[in-house]
Amino acid sequence: MRSLKLPGPMLALILLVLSLSPLAASAHATAQSWTSPVGLWAPIDSATGKPLGLISIYEAHGLYYGRIEPVSAHDDRTARCTACTGSRHDQPMIGLVLMRHLRYRNGRYVGGDILDPRNGHVFGCELRLIDSGRKLLMRGYLGIPLFGHSQVWQRMQGTPGVRVWPVPGS
Repeated sequence: MRSLKLPGPMLALILLVLSLSPLAASAHATAQSWTSPVGLWAPIDSATGKPLGLISIYEAHGLYYGRIEPVSAHDDRTARCTACTGSRHDQPMIGLVLMRHLRYRNGRYVGGDILDPRNGHVFGCELRLIDSGRKLLMRGYLGIPLFGHSQVWQRMQGTPGVRVWPVPGS
């Protein structure tokens, strides 16, 4: 078999392009995923600035849902939502779907509801991506969004219960 001989600068250019290709593809895939709320999020306590837990947002049949995920292997997996009503009554907290039926409309995710598992109250809910998709503004409300409370959620990376950290630039 004959080997191809390339001048030094040409070989260096080819190697540079080949080495940067996976990096460019990875950056493109990451940027694409940040146009959707699908992923792992940490609601931030407005009083302390610390994460309150982990929520995994997923899409099913064009609607968006959020469920509680474990933060560490030491989470209490026996805890149940005793204050919840309906089908969520007495369900395990880890894996509990607390956000339901959101649909994308004009740059927002609207028309759904969110459960406060501490007291079982269900509120209207809407989401909006901010900070180039690194953060999410969740607004829970009674009746209309004007009468509600907003909370910032930070996009996270990693596997729940193993290792979780904020996305770069957050």
